[in-house]
Amino acid sequence: MKRSLLSIPFLLIIFAIFLTGCTSNTTTIGNKGNTTTDIEENTKQPKGIKESNKEEKFYFTANEGGSINKIRVADNEVVSTIEVDGAVHNIQTSPNGELFAVTVVPTAEGGHGDMEMPGLVLFYNSQTDEIQNKVEVGNHPAHVVFTDDGRYGLVTNNEDNTVSVIDLSTYTVINTISTGEGPHGFRTSKDNKYAYVANMGEDTVSVINIEKMKEEKRITVGATPVTTDITSDGKTLVATLNGENKLAIIDVESESISKVDVGIGPAQVYIDAKDQFAYVANQGTPEKPSNTLSVIDIKEKKVITTIETGKGSHGVVVSPNNQFAYVTNMYENSVSIIDLETYTVTGTIQVGETPNGISIMD
Repeated sequence: MKRSLLSIPFLLIIFAIFLTGCTSNTTTIGNKGNTTTDIEENTKQPKGIKESNKEEKFYFTANEGGSINKIRVADNEVVSTIEVDGAVHNIQTSPNGELFAVTVVPTAEGGHGDMEMPGLVLFYNSQTDEIQNKVEVGNHPAHVVFTDDGRYGLVTNNEDNTVSVIDLSTYTVINTISTGEGPHGFRTSKDNKYAYVANMGEDTVSVINIEKMKEEKRITVGATPVTTDITSDGKTLVATLNGENKLAIIDVESESISKVDVGIGPAQVYIDAKDQFAYVANQGTPEKPSNTLSVIDIKEKKVITTIETGKGSHGVVVSPNNQFAYVTNMYENSVSIIDLETYTVTGTIQVGETPNGISIMD
């Protein structure tokens, strides 16, 4: 459902989103000794994404303090923590749930993200937590998204103004596509033809033609777009406007835009499986944190309710059955569990330091 503190395009992040930006079976990975050769030698399964028959479901948080939490859907228990050497910004499960991938900004001496070192995308087995592959991408990777057919993994490189395209049959970068300034959060269309990338350093969304591997056009949407999502029919695009405290609702064909007021400092947005509601996490800033989730009726273009969460609401996903929403609270190191029938918080889970992205298995 959809970047952390960084430099100039990240200036906007520092300024607004990433303004800061219980466990068992702990595994240490990332840059702490594992090499690509080590990973390949220890990986017996084929490199592509296979059909998964596993029944147990999980959701995962990317914690910028250097860890990943794996939480069981059935009882909301944190079942494992994976330690990573670097700032873990975003996380995404594969369409069949067999893998999850995270973007990692390597850590320099002193504990801060190193802008000079290329970023990484790490791929893990969702059931065993074992690392499957490590791919070097551009500088300061923000979000990673799988295409719905499981063929590609796309990664926004915030400092390079590019998207890396990873072929998941070989785990190699096969193309690098230019975008607008400060590419950050994005989603791909269900037909696997387009990616819609929010450019935080300007007021646009880049429309990436995945088949042609190029930026097709940019749509002007408003101040500091952070993330996007697209309805399953590909007709309606949404983008959070951090600089305006609004959600932009865009007709893809006509490019006409309606804007809906949400909370302070909107970060991520997630459209439910029925394409009925868009859920916007409002983060605010470290100095003036926000703590709400706005629920927007997409057709009516209005907020139907606002739910109080923890401080620094950032990442949001909705369960495939539309029963629950899960929101990361960056300034409280927690996840709020929200019942979408009653619009109430039914539980809060403590996770790692500065939880950012969140993703759930279908």
